[in-house]
Amino acid sequence: MREHLKKARPRSRTPDEAVIRTVERILADVRAEGDRAVRRYSEQFDRWSPPSFRVEADAIRRITAQLPESVKADVDFSREQIAAFARRQRATLAELEAETLPGVVLGHRLIPVASVGSYVPGGRYPLVASALMSIVTARVAGVRRVVACSPPAPGGEGIYPATLYAMASSGADEIYCLGGVQALAAMAYGTETIYSVDMLVGPGNQFVAEAKRQLFGVVGIDLPAGPTEILVIADETADPEVVAADLLGQSEHGPTSWAVLVTTSRALGEAVIGEIARRLPTLPTAAVAGESWDANGEVVVVATDEEAAAVADEYAPEHLEVQTRNPRWYLERLRNYGSLFLGEEATVAYSDKSVGTNHILPTGRAARYTGGLWVGKFLKTVTYQWLTREASNRIAPVVGRVCHVEGMFAHEATAHLRLRKYGGEPGGTLPQPAG
Repeated sequence: MREHLKKARPRSRTPDEAVIRTVERILADVRAEGDRAVRRYSEQFDRWSPPSFRVEADAIRRITAQLPESVKADVDFSREQIAAFARRQRATLAELEAETLPGVVLGHRLIPVASVGSYVPGGRYPLVASALMSIVTARVAGVRRVVACSPPAPGGEGIYPATLYAMASSGADEIYCLGGVQALAAMAYGTETIYSVDMLVGPGNQFVAEAKRQLFGVVGIDLPAGPTEILVIADETADPEVVAADLLGQSEHGPTSWAVLVTTSRALGEAVIGEIARRLPTLPTAAVAGESWDANGEVVVVATDEEAAAVADEYAPEHLEVQTRNPRWYLERLRNYGSLFLGEEATVAYSDKSVGTNHILPTGRAARYTGGLWVGKFLKTVTYQWLTREASNRIAPVVGRVCHVEGMFAHEATAHLRLRKYGGEPGGTLPQPAG
């Protein structure tokens, strides 16, 4: 059974053609013209054309010195929680070397990406925590060079001061006051003043998301990211006020954000709809959150916990909250989500800002095949192998026969050459696993 008490409007999961074409043009211009195109688009979109886009150390010290100590303390606390969790994640990863057959040694190494470009969005809200999520995690992974870009604050004289402090204190090597597609293009292709990077990370608007999609292959990217999402699973034990608050918390991100309640209690679903209607008029961001909820809010009533879990896995949301009698049952059952929040005491805002898990997460059902940004995203798992001559003689006949079946005769010759050189027998026997 599945009943919609409120249903979202149909939405497209493919990028808008106008967005695609705009991004293609900007990327092509920056690749061809370098700094000249970067400056032209910065003037056009942000009315920003300083003598240099790079924020130098003296300016960073001067601007951050003016920040209230309480703001810096909160940023410092949040940064350390993110770093602490990333360090624990890194500790779970190990290099490997093993003898899989007699004389055959295989292994892998974990090598950090050499350079990363972190995009920290501005726009409607200065997302201070986004700087921490990408830069700190890259540093814990061992990335040697981190470049950070963020747009100028509207009507201001540079990057929002708290964001600048977060970028600098997290360990960015270079900071540029530069936003939008032109920032990503500059970091990916390089210009006369900005050296290129190997990987781009960080959230952004639809143009930023499309730029990352088009640049994938030129550089690596963290993951696909679009409008933010929340899905709450709740039963009759949940508090409608808390559920409504959490749904509106994500709705205020923007008019394309979506929020879904899946509940086994029709009464709770109706109560949450009423609570949202009551809370919206008092919310300072009601214009944005109300538009988002009206267009993209859903309330789905199901019969059982099993059906609720199946619906959640089908949606594959970025953020998934569970406010039920037994959240741990869902922890063991759910498969598709970016980050999971178990119980009323855990909420998306905690992870978005300060608790330590990363808030750069997959959207648009990408949670079906990827998790969010974490220390492992910055590490390349690369393999190696070496063999004794005896091991080469044992495996070469098998490889030669496989190559012959495939019609790859030059490949076959590489195996037979070694057999002749090392005195092996062309017939050979299947090698047996070690141990």
